[in-house]
Amino acid sequence: MDAKQLPSRPNPEQYKKQAKDLVRACKSGANGRATWAGLAQQFGLTERQIIQRIKKHHPRLGKLADSDILNARFALADAQWVIAREHGFNSWPKFVKHIEAVTRDSSPVSQFESAVDAIGAGDIATLESLLRENPELVRERSTRAHRATLLHYVAANGVEDYRQKTPKNAVLVAETLLRAGAEVDALAETYGGGAQQTTLNLLVSSVHPAKAGVQAALVETLLDFGAAINGVEDDESPLITALAFDYQDAAEALARRGARVDNIVTAASLGREDLVRSFVKADSSLKADVPLIAIHWLGLPKDPRANMELALVWAARLGRTGVVEFLLQKGVDPGAKDGWGYTALHSAASNGHLEAVEALLERNAPLEAKNGYDGTALDQTIWATIHEGLVANHIPIIQRLIDAGAKVHPDWLRADLNPPLDERVAEALRRHR
Repeated sequence: MDAKQLPSRPNPEQYKKQAKDLVRACKSGANGRATWAGLAQQFGLTERQIIQRIKKHHPRLGKLADSDILNARFALADAQWVIAREHGFNSWPKFVKHIEAVTRDSSPVSQFESAVDAIGAGDIATLESLLRENPELVRERSTRAHRATLLHYVAANGVEDYRQKTPKNAVLVAETLLRAGAEVDALAETYGGGAQQTTLNLLVSSVHPAKAGVQAALVETLLDFGAAINGVEDDESPLITALAFDYQDAAEALARRGARVDNIVTAASLGREDLVRSFVKADSSLKADVPLIAIHWLGLPKDPRANMELALVWAARLGRTGVVEFLLQKGVDPGAKDGWGYTALHSAASNGHLEAVEALLERNAPLEAKNGYDGTALDQTIWATIHEGLVANHIPIIQRLIDAGAKVHPDWLRADLNPPLDERVAEALRRHR
């Protein structure tokens, strides 16, 4: 959640004045555009930044075209709404109530906020002290729109951005909360709410515990305390989510602990070629008794062909070459895409899986297919070298793609490219051009 951070001792009057200033600035001009120009001048922002602020945080005005926003009426209630929502609250009254409560040291809201800060800092002593003082705190929820419990903050996902951090002792933090009575499968209202918003599901799609090297250990801890390994709706969502976000250690921890691997997508992603082969009939169709998965946020319909195609893309992304070769032999389209528009070639190439790339090129995987960001497999691989780091096989993969006929976009060789290409990548591109 992209929420502004409050000061340690927020003053309600400060925000009431800010809302009035926002309205006053809007009314400073003689017409709509001058009004917004006054608002921009008042807060040191460009007109474009002001428009984006309104579009992002005002449910009604946010639906308007930019030109209409410039001429819209902006009342005190509108300003209050924007300020409340950009701090993570659904309404001005809830925002003000939170500020008033957080300034009282003994209030549950103040204690909750202090506990959240202790979780992010890995401050076990403070966390334990707060839980002793108020044992019910472990079951309290944030007053922000996401309604997260303290345990949800351990996942560092879906809560306010500035609090998405994972200390090295995050496992001990989680154990402290769980031993104090935290509900392991409590649901939050992150990302719109629903059964996916358990701590486990949020954890296995979170970059922060992965970077801290504790994601798989936290998976184990949550399972030790009874987290639903196949999701609270028994839909295999934790394993599917971990695989979708390419967190292999978390996925393998779930599989090792007994998560179901009964569909072709998860079996292919985990490299279970034996299972994949057993799921497919001699005529290359999926057996009728193999469960189908449907992932609405990936655009995956509950369809046998769509499941087989996603299995190919994810197997390629994870370097499961044997599975990739088998699925291609069974006639799965080498140009099939996932919900983000990535083909198997995009996925294998950008992740450095040379053998999978070779298998796909042998089956005429399309070189110029575009993903959802308008990039080809070569573009995506070059981008990955810049933003995710050069891995051992990136250079030979780039060379192989160009040898196969991939086009080099001239922008990659611009002198002012920022961040710049690794010189080895630049040399490979220059040489082939």
